[in-house]
Amino acid sequence: MSAFLKTLGAALLVLAWLPGQALAAGGGGDPVMDLIYQVGNFLLLLGVIFFVARKPVMAYFASRREQIMGDLDQAAAVLAAAEARQAEIQSKLGELEAQLAEIQEQSRQRAEEESQRILAKAREAAERIQSDALEASAQELLRAQQELRAEAAGLAVELATEILEQQVGDSDRQRLLDEFITRVEPRSDNH
Repeated sequence: MSAFLKTLGAALLVLAWLPGQALAAGGGGDPVMDLIYQVGNFLLLLGVIFFVARKPVMAYFASRREQIMGDLDQAAAVLAAAEARQAEIQSKLGELEAQLAEIQEQSRQRAEEESQRILAKAREAAERIQSDALEASAQELLRAQQELRAEAAGLAVELATEILEQQVGDSDRQRLLDEFITRVEPRSDNH
């Protein structure tokens, strides 16, 4: 069948070529007839091209269609994989956001606990300092009172000594000494 098509194609080409040669030979004819020959030649050329190139063109378009369909299938598979990957990434992003919120909450709680612990230590330190200050001031007051008493006693003794020296004469001294001895001797005999 292929040989027949080749022979038929060659015959049609010769038929399409002959009228153009006749016109070129100078037969000056009718312009309407020239137009009819040209249209006939064009249609004959299209018919030859259709018979000769139909199968390869149809095969080309069929293979091209199959290639495009394969490309579309492959693109659909790639799109599905990309959508699955995006869903996976979105899921991981959601998990990360939840973890971040949990970490932030834990950090806030730890900071609050640390703040409470520091405040408790500060209160303890303040109470200890206040207690130490009160104790130190009480001791200082007691020491000052003892110093004042000692100084007052010393002043009282000095004052009493001065008064006694001024008011007590030799006869009073002798009499006080005798009274002291009489009081002390009976006690030393009892013991």
